[in-house]
Amino acid sequence: MSTQTQICSAPTFEAITERDVMVPLRDGVRCATDLYFPARNEQKAEGQFPVVLQRTPYDKANSAATGRYYAERGYVAAMQDVRGRYQSEGEFYAFAHEGPDGYDVVEWIADQPWCDGKVGTLGQSYNAAVQSALASLNPPHLAAMIVTYGPSSYFHHAMRHNGVLEMRFFIYAFLMASTSRKAIADPTLKAALDSAHGSIWDWVGNFPITKGSSPLRLVPSYEQWCLDLITNATYDEYWKQPGYGPKPWYDQHADVPTLYIGGWYDTYSRSTVENFVELSARQSTPVSLLMGPWTHGGVGSPVAGDASFLPDGGLSDHEATRLRFLDHHLKGLPTGLDEERRVKYFVMGGGTGPEDQGTRVDHGGGWRSDDVWPPAGCEKTAWYLHADGGLSEEAPQDGCSATSYNFDPSDPVPTVGGHLSAIPLPAGAFDQRNDPRFHGTTGNLPLSARNDVLVFQTEPLDEDVEIAGPIEVVLFVSTDGLDTDFTAKLIDWYPPAGNYPDGCALNITDSVGRLRFRNGLEAGELAEPGEVYELRFELYPSANRFVAGHRIRVDISSSNWPRFEVNPNTGGPIGVERRLRVAENTVHHGGGRASHILLPVIKRD
Repeated sequence: MSTQTQICSAPTFEAITERDVMVPLRDGVRCATDLYFPARNEQKAEGQFPVVLQRTPYDKANSAATGRYYAERGYVAAMQDVRGRYQSEGEFYAFAHEGPDGYDVVEWIADQPWCDGKVGTLGQSYNAAVQSALASLNPPHLAAMIVTYGPSSYFHHAMRHNGVLEMRFFIYAFLMASTSRKAIADPTLKAALDSAHGSIWDWVGNFPITKGSSPLRLVPSYEQWCLDLITNATYDEYWKQPGYGPKPWYDQHADVPTLYIGGWYDTYSRSTVENFVELSARQSTPVSLLMGPWTHGGVGSPVAGDASFLPDGGLSDHEATRLRFLDHHLKGLPTGLDEERRVKYFVMGGGTGPEDQGTRVDHGGGWRSDDVWPPAGCEKTAWYLHADGGLSEEAPQDGCSATSYNFDPSDPVPTVGGHLSAIPLPAGAFDQRNDPRFHGTTGNLPLSARNDVLVFQTEPLDEDVEIAGPIEVVLFVSTDGLDTDFTAKLIDWYPPAGNYPDGCALNITDSVGRLRFRNGLEAGELAEPGEVYELRFELYPSANRFVAGHRIRVDISSSNWPRFEVNPNTGGPIGVERRLRVAENTVHHGGGRASHILLPVIKRD
């Protein structure tokens, strides 16, 4: 991705480090912090400098290269272990304390003689969440943020998604427990927790857990967080803590220049875009958005799963991108950022397609820029699901038809790629078929061969269709029980070519909706068997060009496992129910029950 000519800080300093500086918090707990200072001749450089802060649960020692990078360029860098992790004091309970803790750290830094009063923050994933948490409380000396792959609301689309648990955080609890301070200090305890994490698919297969039933009981705060995550299934005060995302705090959020970086196959793509949209509307300082075709672990990589976005889909130097932003807003250097548009996003699609060998698909794509999201020219367009498997802009004319299937929660549709992190499955774009790289798959049939997957697709396109923006499905559904789930997946279908003689169903985006939350996430309402309901839910946003000759396809089902928890179909208490029942689920078409997907089609003059 090209940028204008820019002036950025050069590495004109040495870097020296003070390790494990203990920063006090308001309750007396201290967080261990490694400070990296600009230096000359092995002595701290004189004067005051802007500070770059990164708070992490993943061992601040792993951030040494980042700390030195910024110190050499005229910043003080503070790399800190969050409360209860590695060298920091206190008890770790994931995410919850990060708002007030981060606020205290920013203000402590600003009070030090080597700080010029400006504190900028950066980091990815958890390290992004802690930035938004502290910004929700508006510390006076926060001056800029770079939030990469961070949440807007962990309830709405991260830990839970439209009311459904994302199993990656159940897995995350086992991972974090195995690296807890107690485990590191006790080899026997660590062996037990490592063994549990090593057997994670067995624990996933026996979900849910109860208090004391797993080795998480050996680290009680980690077990409690996991149980709270599983059972707190409605949107209430628990989820409105600043550590769980800034969504409830937008109106008091810090008004500072912010760069949101996201990826179309990242688990936080919906959050990244939501934060940009909401805070752009509220702030006087600039908010920017950079969205690439990337996965959670691959910032700047031009490959996501089996899809290649070469030659333009990469980001040659992620750190240089961050430095430029901080130089502009913390040092006032003439970087040229003020001459650029606020939104840069990658439109996937348009490549040469499947290669002759292996599984790689050249999906291609190119960059666009705008000042708003969704971009100019976006028209929300309904594409209807027809009973004969068709998908078109024409509404069904055959009255009130319907398509039914049995959903057996003991045999869920397996996850094949998508928006994944913190789960041992490859993320990104893949042909939607059984594949030994993915847990729960058997054989090599396409997922569309399953009786519980409904496929709706266009005829081969006569011309390109480009989308960019939010995506929503509107389903008219019924079930023979009290509760169930419905899933939707948007697919770019390639005709047979290369090493895909049967065509390639490349996943673009997806999501899930829980029927009991059809009227809102604050309280569930069980269904009346056989009653038809409207169920609306958002998919992850995306930008893709479906080229002529391809098909736009939508797959509807009721599970996507182990990415999402499986609905037992009983209507029992969420996170507690152990019984399973087979549900007969129905999608309705035509009349006043025309199920459809709303695509953000780009209309160009």
